[in-house]
Amino acid sequence: MEYFEVANKLARVISVLPNKIKIEVNDIERFKLESERFSVGTYLRVSDSEDCALICIIENFSIQKTERGINEYILEAMPIGFLDSDGTFTRGGNNIAIPPTDVEPAKMSEIQAIYEAVETEKRFCFSSLSQDSNIKVPVNGNKFFNKHIAVVGSTGSGKSHTVAKILQSAISAREEDNDFQGLNNSHIVLFDIHSEYLTAFPQANYIDINNLVLPYWLMNSEELQELFIDTEANDHNQRNVFKEAVVLNKIKHNPTVNPKHITYDAPYKFSVNEVLIYIQNKNNNRKNKSNKIVWKGIDDTEELVINQDNINLMFEHILEPASSASSNGPNYGDFLNFISRMENKLNDERLAFLLRNKAEAIGFREAITQFLGYDVKNGSETNNHNMTIIDLSGVPFEVLSITVSLISRLLFEYGYYFKKSFSNDTDKTPLLLVYEEAHKYVPKVQSARYNSCRVSIERIAKEGRKYGVSAMIVSQRPSEISETIFSQCNNFIAMRLTNPDDQNYVKRLLPDNLGPLTDSLATLKEGEAILIGDSIIMPSLVTIDKCEQTPSSNDINYLQEWKKPWSQVDFEALESSWIN
Repeated sequence: MEYFEVANKLARVISVLPNKIKIEVNDIERFKLESERFSVGTYLRVSDSEDCALICIIENFSIQKTERGINEYILEAMPIGFLDSDGTFTRGGNNIAIPPTDVEPAKMSEIQAIYEAVETEKRFCFSSLSQDSNIKVPVNGNKFFNKHIAVVGSTGSGKSHTVAKILQSAISAREEDNDFQGLNNSHIVLFDIHSEYLTAFPQANYIDINNLVLPYWLMNSEELQELFIDTEANDHNQRNVFKEAVVLNKIKHNPTVNPKHITYDAPYKFSVNEVLIYIQNKNNNRKNKSNKIVWKGIDDTEELVINQDNINLMFEHILEPASSASSNGPNYGDFLNFISRMENKLNDERLAFLLRNKAEAIGFREAITQFLGYDVKNGSETNNHNMTIIDLSGVPFEVLSITVSLISRLLFEYGYYFKKSFSNDTDKTPLLLVYEEAHKYVPKVQSARYNSCRVSIERIAKEGRKYGVSAMIVSQRPSEISETIFSQCNNFIAMRLTNPDDQNYVKRLLPDNLGPLTDSLATLKEGEAILIGDSIIMPSLVTIDKCEQTPSSNDINYLQEWKKPWSQVDFEALESSWIN
């Protein structure tokens, strides 16, 4: 077989497979002199007689002895795309003529030109090539944000910095021909599970447990039942009486609305305290000799029968059974545990943002716009925000899933009704919802506790793109997240993963067969990532650019802290913060 000189070394193609090219380097001494130019991840250009070429990535080196006992290097390279004679790059690359006639390292200018094939107005950049930091790796911004994003990586891989850099770049982007002042039209909602992103976005609309108002009356049936009913008990009587009470109470509090339009899921106000009174009355009902449920009237002798005309009495105070009631009514005493559970929830100070006065008083528009960054209350354009950070660190774990579910569903429905209400000529307000540590509230495990949140986020994953609502799923344990959600992601930023289950899970989900490139997931350096998906020209090993302002997710320097003199803790202040 004929030899070809490459970078002052002798080399020849010895095998062309559908997903691999093998190249033999014959002169080991001459190869050693130039070996700094070659490493795993280096790009090669394998050409044919028509000067079309495969762009390949070197996967590995190996050494073998010839029949004459001479050592030879074997390079194995993975084809990632086809470069035709006019410089157009196409993913895939099975069009090379056999046998190839030339092998050479791809020029860095050639690689940069391939990446720059993304149209200028659609170009969005937050990383550079790990092999050469001078080569920027842009993505198609429309395809990147429109088709859902997965960012995965173990603790310490640089995941939070990656998220911060992407979002900082998004909120600072401007049209090149319109250097306007003020905010661009980006709308991002970030669910911050560890309270770490405020330092990266100090001007953000910041919502935490102290100013979050999330009214229970906006919840749908699944969310309400998850909050108030023991979902594991599968008690149909509890569900039925709760649904009955909620619907009737919505009718009571919305007299101008046609009762036919009021359903269990409709976002009309109702009083959960009155619902509790209704259920307490249902739990105490008694029947007289005529088999009617009767209550004590104005005096002891009068029997009060509840009907459609006076049903509101069941919500206003706890009724006493009439003296003539001698036998137990249906479900008498069945709701004691249910009532106790509801009372505990209503008396829990930690749930004030869901169940107390502010949650009952807030209006529909204000409840929605607090998450969208619009200053609707004061009508001030200067107080609008691109970024809303919802700090979930103070939200009790037992309602974390419900909280994320309700906000996600409201924002999805905002996108749905925005598209339904306005013409195509209206400026759009697309949303990006960023789910940090998503495995904590949408786990793969099929538990009723997480059902409402799973349904909300899976709906966004499957339908959100139609209505301008996309998701960024961020997790250090991708194998624990609902597969339906991850399978809808078209763009992946895979950082270092040390858990074998997570590595294998991500490899199965990646849309390209990258072979050994994905085997490097366990050995990536901090800030390095495999960037792959519909938005990028070709799969690439990149280094994420530095943040402008960093999230507060840095590890504690244990040894340096331990070396310092003994530090006293203000336990009084700690106790006050902890308990109050």
